[in-house]
Amino acid sequence: QVQLVQSGGGLVQPGESLTLSCAASGSLEGINLHGWYRQAPGKQRDLVAGFTRAGDAVYRDSVRGRFAISRDNAKLTMYLQMNNLKPEDTAVYYCNADRGLDDFWGQGTQVTVSS
Repeated sequence: QVQLVQSGGGLVQPGESLTLSCAASGSLEGINLHGWYRQAPGKQRDLVAGFTRAGDAVYRDSVRGRFAISRDNAKLTMYLQMNNLKPEDTAVYYCNADRGLDDFWGQGTQVTVSS
């Protein structure tokens, strides 16, 4: 079994920054820390930033240049640095990992950007 435990998040004002963390534990052989998703109320869960199989970082257009994804494979921890946050970034953020056909999700972290 795999557990993904998220930390970070909270309430910030527009223009401020936050960092989310996602630490994997449990049966970790073959696990791949894939990326970060977010889900706003009434909307579907969308990819925010992730890694391709080649290890390249990819971003949705609305966050490119403001967000940065990174991971420490030795520590099996993934991060999302979010800068210049905007109200439209408000959502619950989830980290995702996979192993073969299995998907694993973090518990979700609320990020609220409001003045």
